[in-house]
Amino acid sequence: MELHQLEAFSAVMSTGSITGAGRLLGRSQPGVTRMIQDLEQEIGYALFDRKGPRVTPTRRAFLLYDEVERSLIGLAAIRASARAIGRDEPMPLRIVATPALAAALAPRALAQLTQSHTQERPRIDAQLRSASAEQVVQALLSRAADIGIATLPLDHAALDVHYIIEAPCVAVLHRDDPLAQDAVLRLAQLAGQPVATLANRYRLRNRIDRAFDQAGIELHVALETNASLNAMMAAQEELGVAIVDPVTAFGMRLGDVEVRPLDVPIPFLYGVVTLSGRPRTGEVDAMIDTLADVSRALLPGAVRHAASQHGALVALDRADNADDAAPSTHRDTGVTA
Repeated sequence: MELHQLEAFSAVMSTGSITGAGRLLGRSQPGVTRMIQDLEQEIGYALFDRKGPRVTPTRRAFLLYDEVERSLIGLAAIRASARAIGRDEPMPLRIVATPALAAALAPRALAQLTQSHTQERPRIDAQLRSASAEQVVQALLSRAADIGIATLPLDHAALDVHYIIEAPCVAVLHRDDPLAQDAVLRLAQLAGQPVATLANRYRLRNRIDRAFDQAGIELHVALETNASLNAMMAAQEELGVAIVDPVTAFGMRLGDVEVRPLDVPIPFLYGVVTLSGRPRTGEVDAMIDTLADVSRALLPGAVRHAASQHGALVALDRADNADDAAPSTHRDTGVTA
């Protein structure tokens, strides 16, 4: 399997045609076709259904594409690192985070580090990539990233969790919504109201559903999405009230919307992690500390938990009754961020 074959495959997937891939790569259409055919012959199955000049990716092509893209991104990072080494330049700080944390938290921390750079602590160049929580773990394990920021659980034996940040979810409403007149939004006020929120039932959505169940309120989800920003945009367009993580709500403010706390705490939990046993640079340690500072400044009610509380917080998150689920039962085990 050759690199140019994978690049040809990625280009066809991106552009949707052999012709477009050829333009993107600066190669002839027959040349791209030949590379795709050689790749298909090597792996033993078709990647595209062909109908004249048009191609349609097969189911297996979509599955392979995710792996190929991760590999190509990693290779690009290696090339950048190799150039830095050749120029005796400091290596870029490689950060991988879940989308909300990558968009609203990490850039703020990098900006704070940049503003505080001195001759002893020079300006930090960085590579920032967003990925699912599972892919954050994979990037660290494969040494493709120096530091990860992801939602819980993060209980992999090969990772060091430096601390856990907990902050309550919030509601985002259009400013003309009558509910925006209240300083605190009660879950009971959302009974029968259209709600926009997340779709991943194994992480934050699970806590949102359980909070409404325990309050005896039927949650009317008018829009499910994989990103909190999408839910906030729905609120901006008056499609409903968005219930989202506080990092996105306070870190990516939109016009014509208001952010309100909920009367029932729905915890949003994320950790800062590195690969266990791998020496950390001063830049990594500085980023770890700065992320905690930025979390404290950005998120009202943020609490910093010690890494040792990971198991307790995850167990608490999975509790079935309201008393067990109250996050205040662990307030004395962490340090306020």
